[in-house]
Amino acid sequence: MSQPTPPAAASTASAAPAPPPGRNLPVATAVGVLLAAAVVVSLYVWLPLFVGVCCLAAVVGMVELVAALAPTGVRVPLPPVIVGGIAIIIAAYAGGTDGLVVAFVLTCAAAVLWRAIEGADGFVRDATAGVFCVAYVPVLVAFAMLIVVSADGPQKVISVVLLVACSDTGGFFAGSRFGRHRMAPQVSPKKSWEGFGGSVVLTGLVGALVLPLFLELNWWQGLLLGLAIVASATVGDLGESLIKRDLGIKDMSTLLPGHGGLLDRIDSLLVSIPVAWMLFTLFLSS
Repeated sequence: MSQPTPPAAASTASAAPAPPPGRNLPVATAVGVLLAAAVVVSLYVWLPLFVGVCCLAAVVGMVELVAALAPTGVRVPLPPVIVGGIAIIIAAYAGGTDGLVVAFVLTCAAAVLWRAIEGADGFVRDATAGVFCVAYVPVLVAFAMLIVVSADGPQKVISVVLLVACSDTGGFFAGSRFGRHRMAPQVSPKKSWEGFGGSVVLTGLVGALVLPLFLELNWWQGLLLGLAIVASATVGDLGESLIKRDLGIKDMSTLLPGHGGLLDRIDSLLVSIPVAWMLFTLFLSS
């Protein structure tokens, strides 16, 4: 005859499993600082070095994305995607928006042709994935080239990185302390409306008070830029989370300790760069 389970044991047996530990904050912070330092140093040492850093980041991001898609059977035409992605960034630096558009179109054509030579099986799926990889990573990175070649370009780039960092930091601390109402539980369970509020407050303040000190912005332009960056950074974060959720993975890779893959670190920045370029163009003369 079985014995009744003691209350304490029953409580232990029925308890939900402990949630997985969060990211290692000191390690994640150190990695973030090192990445930001690489950007700042390249900006002020030699602009072509910054172009090289951006090309490297785009290549790593595309490789991560292609590797994440591979287990689902998607065969991205990697050689034209990699070569074309680098060409897009360099063309944007050397030729502005015209160079960016021409290089993007040629890269898409090369990717489609490369995949067509391999046969019809899965052609539409693979060619579409190739175009998506190019549009998602190097095209968005290329907008940083449009920013950096304008007047006060390095300061503008640093402003974007600073505001995205503020959005991430404000959201993390407000969300971890006060987060109760989930923003998109099916996509990113940890993201909350309270965290979003923290992002708005910190990034808006930095935009309004700090940016006018080293850019020719009025306080309200800095505020609008900060609020726009919060919106774009949130969309970028949720968008990449949606991709990972669809692919059934937690991180794009294990490249960066405390962060996962490079795309996991720059997802918010990718979408924010073209938004910042548009507002800089509107607010400031190039």
